[in-house]
Amino acid sequence: MIRTLRMAEMTLRELLRRRGVLGLLLLVPLVFYLGRHDQAGQAIRFASLGVGFAVSTAALFSAVTGRQLAPRLALSGFRPRHLFLGRTLALTVAGLLVSALYAVVVTTDQHVAHPQAVAAELALTTLVAVPLGLLLGLAVPRDLEGTLLLICVIGAQMVIDPAKSSAKALPFWSTREIITYAVDGAADGSLTSGTVHALVVAALLAVASGTVMSVRLRRRAHMQFV
Repeated sequence: MIRTLRMAEMTLRELLRRRGVLGLLLLVPLVFYLGRHDQAGQAIRFASLGVGFAVSTAALFSAVTGRQLAPRLALSGFRPRHLFLGRTLALTVAGLLVSALYAVVVTTDQHVAHPQAVAAELALTTLVAVPLGLLLGLAVPRDLEGTLLLICVIGAQMVIDPAKSSAKALPFWSTREIITYAVDGAADGSLTSGTVHALVVAALLAVASGTVMSVRLRRRAHMQFV
């Protein structure tokens, strides 16, 4: 537990060193939101996708930077689970703060039937975005490639009709379902299906990113001792 918290602290310090980049990322949801401001449902959905992009990108940068430090931390007694859980904890806390900020902005500015659903949706977006960014950061050699992949994911999320069955394969499909419930007061099924989708996707991405990190560290440790 102590090592996990230490890893979380190191991750937060690492993020603060990039506060200029992070500041620009925090503006992305606002730009997306203002672009569709006259349409409440679309505005909130785009703000949510902006939060997803910002949090995923921060997680991506953190994962790419942390790859160089991870082998040394492993030799210092940190296990893969400490590194993964600590990094995930720090990024999730930071992401939830961002989502809470935009939940206040959106619910104050727009008239919605269920304001609490907006807050829940933004929080769920963060839970999906963190492991997505970590997985991309572990899968690509540099953050540029990861950012381009992430742009492709968000772009596809914006242009594909959420009503299509194929759209459910995208990580942020839940945004449309929950926001429909929040804005229009649709049936509870929209809230339930969106929540279940987000939690399942977040769990799958977390397992995948944790597994990749563990395998990478074990291979490097083996190479160093052989």
